[in-house]
Amino acid sequence: MRAILSVVMICLAVGRAPGQVAAPPAVEQAAIAAVNDMGKEVVLGRHQAAIDRMFPPWKESLAKSVGGMDKLQEKLAAVPKMMAQQGIVLRSFRAEGTPTAYEVDAGKETVQEGGKPVEKMIFKKWLIVIPTATEILFTAPAKPNEAPKMHVVVSHSFQVAIADKDKNDWTFIDGSGLRLSDLRRLFFTLPDNMILPEIKGEEKKDR
Repeated sequence: MRAILSVVMICLAVGRAPGQVAAPPAVEQAAIAAVNDMGKEVVLGRHQAAIDRMFPPWKESLAKSVGGMDKLQEKLAAVPKMMAQQGIVLRSFRAEGTPTAYEVDAGKETVQEGGKPVEKMIFKKWLIVIPTATEILFTAPAKPNEAPKMHVVVSHSFQVAIADKDKNDWTFIDGSGLRLSDLRRLFFTLPDNMILPEIKGEEKKDR
């Protein structure tokens, strides 16, 4: 109940309900570019880039759930080794589709109005949900007297990109396994009608 009242008070203070907004095109383009840049690093085998660019409060939450930051680093660092052992190759990672923007992190800021400083409540961060497509190549176990077959699977997921409004410094939450309730715990002003992109996979013929 207290959280609901807090949301109501923030809405009244900023003069509008929290929710999906039309972010400036330059902001969306910057977020998409940041996702693609991180994806290129991961495809090249630099998986630490994804760990370094993880949204800090989310990383701290994950660390608590596994017994500390060192344990989390070990688990995340083990993923590429496990993929290599299983013959899984990450071929590409890219943004796709239409991003969805939200304003989050309400707080006070002093602005000049009529030559006088006025304290106002504003949303300080952009939160942009960016659909992604990841192509994975793997070799299926061969049947007797048959050659191994290569398969390509495309995984459709999303990244949650977050940045201060006055900075082009994006951090991310990976959509795989992310629940809307997890996101709401971090940003309680997100709208009730918010829907996260569907996560699905499909196999395609390799050319």
